[in-house]
Amino acid sequence: QVHLEESGGGLVQAGGFLRLSCAASGLTFSRYAMGWFRQAPGKERELIASIGSSGGSTRYADSVKGRFTISRDSTKNTVYLQMNSLKPEDSAVYSCAARVSVIVVPADEYTYWGQGTQVTVSS
Repeated sequence: QVHLEESGGGLVQAGGFLRLSCAASGLTFSRYAMGWFRQAPGKERELIASIGSSGGSTRYADSVKGRFTISRDSTKNTVYLQMNSLKPEDSAVYSCAARVSVIVVPADEYTYWGQGTQVTVSS
């Protein structure tokens, strides 16, 4: 049974940073591309960062490019999202997702999802 569990969310002031983690179990992590999504109240879910199974390819939404970094550690079956220079508009529930793929995966092709972790950025 595949399980993705996010952690690391919380309340931070604008300009601050957080690192989110997504621990994966029940799958062969090295075969899976991973993605980070976010959804704010009243807004559609947005794919903000994705990484291929080997870590060799990454992609970012324009809204986070240059501020957020996705990475993965196959020894820990974990994908990370380092978020710097946070803005109030980054406040959302952040979720990770997985799909078997070498390269990054489009937003509508993920197979497995975590429950999400809340990030709130105060002004």
